[in-house]
Amino acid sequence: MKSISKFYPHLAAIAGFIIIALLYFYPVLQGKQIFQSDIVQYTGMAKEQNDFRASENQEPFWTNSAFGGMPTYQLGANYPHNYVKKLDSIIRFLPRPADYLFLYFIGFYVLLIVLKINPLKAFIGALAFGLSTYMVIILGVGHNAKAHAIGYMPLVLAGVLLVYRKRYILGGLLTMVAAALEINANHFQMTYYLLFLLLIIGIYYTYIFIKEKDFKTLGFTLATFGIAAIFAIGSNATGLLATAEYADFSMRAKSELTFNPDGSKNTTTAAMDYGYITEYSYGLAESFNLIAPRLFGGSNSEKLGEDSDVYDYLIGAGASEGQAREFISGLPTYWGDQPIVAAPAYIGAIVFFLAVLAFFVDNKKIKYLLLAGALLSLILSWGKNFALVTDFFIHYVPFYDKFRAVSSIQVILELCMPAIAIIGLSAYFKEEDEAKRWNALWKTTAISLGLILFLFLIKGFFNFNGSNDGAYAQNFGPDFVSALKNDRKTMYSADLLRSGFFIIVAGLILYLHSLKRFSQTTAVILVGVFMIADLFFVDKKYVDSSSFVAARQVEEPFQPTAADLEILKDTSHYRVFEVQGRLKARTSYFHKSLSGYSAVRPRRIEQLFDYQIAKNNFEILNMLNTKYVIQVDEKGQEFPAVNPDANGNAWFVSKVNKVTTADQEMKALDEFNSLEEAIVNTSEFPSLKSSNFSKDSLAKIELQVYKPNYLKYTSNNANNGLAVFSEIYYPQGWQARIDGKEVDHIRVDYTLRALEIPKGNHTIEFSFEPQVVKTGSMISLVSSLGILLLIVGGIYYEFFFRKEESDTFEETE
Repeated sequence: MKSISKFYPHLAAIAGFIIIALLYFYPVLQGKQIFQSDIVQYTGMAKEQNDFRASENQEPFWTNSAFGGMPTYQLGANYPHNYVKKLDSIIRFLPRPADYLFLYFIGFYVLLIVLKINPLKAFIGALAFGLSTYMVIILGVGHNAKAHAIGYMPLVLAGVLLVYRKRYILGGLLTMVAAALEINANHFQMTYYLLFLLLIIGIYYTYIFIKEKDFKTLGFTLATFGIAAIFAIGSNATGLLATAEYADFSMRAKSELTFNPDGSKNTTTAAMDYGYITEYSYGLAESFNLIAPRLFGGSNSEKLGEDSDVYDYLIGAGASEGQAREFISGLPTYWGDQPIVAAPAYIGAIVFFLAVLAFFVDNKKIKYLLLAGALLSLILSWGKNFALVTDFFIHYVPFYDKFRAVSSIQVILELCMPAIAIIGLSAYFKEEDEAKRWNALWKTTAISLGLILFLFLIKGFFNFNGSNDGAYAQNFGPDFVSALKNDRKTMYSADLLRSGFFIIVAGLILYLHSLKRFSQTTAVILVGVFMIADLFFVDKKYVDSSSFVAARQVEEPFQPTAADLEILKDTSHYRVFEVQGRLKARTSYFHKSLSGYSAVRPRRIEQLFDYQIAKNNFEILNMLNTKYVIQVDEKGQEFPAVNPDANGNAWFVSKVNKVTTADQEMKALDEFNSLEEAIVNTSEFPSLKSSNFSKDSLAKIELQVYKPNYLKYTSNNANNGLAVFSEIYYPQGWQARIDGKEVDHIRVDYTLRALEIPKGNHTIEFSFEPQVVKTGSMISLVSSLGILLLIVGGIYYEFFFRKEESDTFEETE
């Protein structure tokens, strides 16, 4: 009975996490869903894929609804034998987004239990991690994959620490399963950032093992991690292989072009442009947002009250109270270095206070490793504002240049700081020497409040100017900007006072406990209540019940316009370009679009926009079979302009313009007749021997069957010909057949497919049969079976064979 009762606190914690996750997002209990802007865009992108899946009961793995055509590998494709995904769905059983909040809680709770924190403190720490402002705001805007990956980070870290404690079986199993779930979350940027923290921890323990000449332990540890990594990666083989394959086709790969759209030399050596990578760089001073939320104005759409200067300005300018209230419901008070900020990355004043306390009362080494990870992530989050380090990582650290929004690496800090804080809280109560405890408490309070005071004193050094204030001055006048700046100054001071208050309260509670006014449990609960309340009320400023709407509004986020309805009358196969929706997925929801919303959009299509379409080269639209262009008239109304020159689905050309470099391919597009000639890079496709083909007026090729992953044409030509298809060339997976016989096809016109077709009548078929899915699925199946066997064997060993072992965790950490 005793062995069962020890699980009661953990079961109570899990129940508590479920209740809190549901209560925080209580509209889900009413059947509502959160309206997430990024998920709305995803819904548009994935519409054709999802419709095909529902009607055909299979995966297309390709969609023509976005960017002219691309694999669905990054659009939620369902792969065969993806049993890790099924396990993940069991863990995330709550309605979205409560499922992600629960995942935050449970993962961090396990980490703290592994760090030998008792269940009550671990419960509070898990809430502090999960309610950190950044964690909540990404759920509000729809960064679900990011939240998903962050949720499994603590579990991976917990497993790794268990292995270093020589709990090879339990730690290895947890590392393996958690890593598999982490990879399955499919946000490789977050997983990549986690590796930095794991590398710091690994270097430290490897140093210790080598220093102590404990090569046996080092060998067991490396072997455990090796086995865990093999099976975690193997169980996700399909997704990883598909992503690796597509990466070279996406804009995350280095450009082949040596010149920029303006003609200047392309000197970029990174996979992506430096400005694009570092566009979202955290300001150095802005980092203090971590302990006082709105030092830099909060967000680009901040809610102000009727006591604000902007409200007074509006009333004075003649606005009604209703108009003024509506106007101040979303103001651009943010004045930091980033283009757009939905909310400050606030970890909590009490979390910061307790983290400082840890360095005075705790003797474990783990806090220094976590601090190193936190500091590294903070420095890297500065991006272009600390170019010395950022440039080194971009140019010399593998894969670092494939990720943008460097500020998001602060998730490592947001993982480490709450862990250090709870370590500090736990160690404070374990310290029996009253003098040492008092010494730690007053020093911590002095440092924390000293920092608050310092920020007050340097307030005069800031100008509180936002990057768009010039535009606001032109639109609303300089007095409006002055009022806005005054509100920014007020927020700066108010939030410093707010953080100071929470620090004083936390310090006072711990002090009163030392005077025996509170029991330890009462003190812990009180500190926890204030710590969570601090975060809760900041979170609610940015994600609250107003973010939820009727389920249908989320499931069907776009309604067809008159222009859409007019275009949809045409049931043939064509593309649509919405001029003002270039990087939005609305058009993809209804049509086969040149537009879309993706951070990994196809590189060559992106280049066609930058180098050609942006310069009004309509021949590019023609060759992409863009039959309709949605434009806006002088009254602001959308209308579908018909492009009579669209080339259609396929056509025969009479001339081949042979080039040998990507630069020549792109420049040849400047002036060419896509109906008559095809541009071929012979250095990549040397098989095409002829430069001229006979083409008569009766030659034709017609599309008979369309599916996203299958196209069937019939051709009639009196001569051997070269046919160009207005479909995107993708080097892997697409198979071409003429009369059932497989043949090679090539890329022409920088992006399209072409095929030599013999004279006469023929049937041409293109089918998407990605080998990467077949290979990856078999590896996933074998690896998943291996994981299952290891789990069964490990559990059997842990319960029936493992003897009580001395735990060196307290000494080594």
